[in-house]
Amino acid sequence: MEQALQRQERTEEVTAAPYLGLSGIRKEFGSFAALKGIDLQIAQGEFVCFLGPSGCGKTTLLRIIAGLEVQTRGTITLAGRDISRLPPAERDYGIVFQSYALFPNLSIADNVAYGLVNRKVPRAQARARVTELLALVGLPGSEGKYPAQLSGGQQQRIALARALATSPGLLLLDEPLSALDAIVRVKLRQEIRSLQRTLGVTTIMVTHDQEEAFAVADRIVVMNEGAIEQVGSALDVYRDPATLFVADFVGRINALPAVQEAGGLRVGAQLFQCNAATLNGHVPGRELRIYLRPEDVLARPIPEGDPNVFEAQIDKIEFMGPYCLVRVTSAQLGSHKLTVYLSLNYLAEAQLEVGSRLPLRLMPERMRVFG
Repeated sequence: MEQALQRQERTEEVTAAPYLGLSGIRKEFGSFAALKGIDLQIAQGEFVCFLGPSGCGKTTLLRIIAGLEVQTRGTITLAGRDISRLPPAERDYGIVFQSYALFPNLSIADNVAYGLVNRKVPRAQARARVTELLALVGLPGSEGKYPAQLSGGQQQRIALARALATSPGLLLLDEPLSALDAIVRVKLRQEIRSLQRTLGVTTIMVTHDQEEAFAVADRIVVMNEGAIEQVGSALDVYRDPATLFVADFVGRINALPAVQEAGGLRVGAQLFQCNAATLNGHVPGRELRIYLRPEDVLARPIPEGDPNVFEAQIDKIEFMGPYCLVRVTSAQLGSHKLTVYLSLNYLAEAQLEVGSRLPLRLMPERMRVFG
């Protein structure tokens, strides 16, 4: 209940006073429309991720916000000011690229101070700001080093410090972690989120990594083919996908072909009960598809007489560390395949292996149906 109220308050805040506003943003390259009329509002202090597959338009949208690309149509406002046609230097943002883009011939201190020098900040003040930022990103005392002397993760910290040096109102991150190895990427994304909360800077990050977006974002903007499919918290996007694309793209999913009947949804020989809201707007007799996450197919507890219970056979067990991806089939469901998450402890306790049979239950409240 508290989370729902917080989400409502955030939505009301964005609607009432957006810090960054995008209205009707369209970008065309010849006859190709890279962006098809983007409308989005971002509140001050929010951390928003643009998430989507390669070629969906997320980086183009970020570059338009930065002024590195010019939109074909549409307006951009930042803190109530129309910046739609302003050059990058007159927009209040810092940006961090995937490639770090540090100057190899400049010291770390000079890299961080680059924007301050361009603004003619007094040398002593700039030096103090560099010292403050290097401490903030966890690299104190590295002023005299050069980029080649630092690891990839350390270079990205320097790029982040440089982007923050001028105290911008908006921080833009263009897949800043994708060139790093997995362990460094996880640690650095936590540091970026912590730093963003400390500074309260409005932040937009482009990523194709769902786990990354889930870990850091207040809201996720899921994009596909130049359009926004859904905007919401990580939980909203994962648990309640608004479109078929979001259901398929975000996380693992099970898809079962079904036919709507008076008593629920029929899959093969099995009639499953579901919530009334699940079928809202659908017509009996119509062919549909049920979407469920692997964790929404339960191995226990199995209530006696539950109509949503069916028998399945284990076809494959894929070890994933603390849990396993278990692929099952069921004659009752017309041999359709399902993926289920089962813990190692449960597999051992129930003595389950490939070929074993076990009862499973579909959670009616977690079913999502698309026509």
